[in-house]
Amino acid sequence: MQSAGFLGHRSAKREGGSLRGPVEDVMRIETYLIALLLAAGSWTPAAAQSVKHIQTEGPGIASGVWVGDTLYLSGQLPTPTTPADREKGTPAVYGNTQAQSESTFLKIQNLLKAQGLGMGDIVMMRVYMTSDPAMEGKLDFAGMNAAYAKFFGTPEQPNKPARSTVQVAALVAAGAFVEIEVQAARNK
Repeated sequence: MQSAGFLGHRSAKREGGSLRGPVEDVMRIETYLIALLLAAGSWTPAAAQSVKHIQTEGPGIASGVWVGDTLYLSGQLPTPTTPADREKGTPAVYGNTQAQSESTFLKIQNLLKAQGLGMGDIVMMRVYMTSDPAMEGKLDFAGMNAAYAKFFGTPEQPNKPARSTVQVAALVAAGAFVEIEVQAARNK
């Protein structure tokens, strides 16, 4: 049974015949809110981790970012075998897909080493590839895999990361056929 209570609020009749009014409702809500706030105040999120950016001169991006014990490296391009000559208007030469991939893996290896990690610490890899004009415009997946096999799944370094490989229309550096980004985790 309900009746109009204080300020027109509906109140429910209790078993003993007394009315539960809005003041009691507010007190009950306040009690729940206080309990919720106390519980939330004592909770420490497991995902709260330190973040450290590895800044380098030049590019507008960090070369990597540590989040807790995980290092996220920005995409790495191969080093040109012949640098571009702006005066002559000649583009950089990077070599074929296998040579570019080996160059890129060596850059990644050196970046990881500088952070106290190795190739076996890589847990995720994303490979972005473009077609090679010397191969009739086809993707040289076998060339990239040949370079990959020199760094992963070897007797010296048996670990293999999870990996995705995606064909893209172009990369930022003209003549580059591969860009690789990795995430590595420090083993505790």
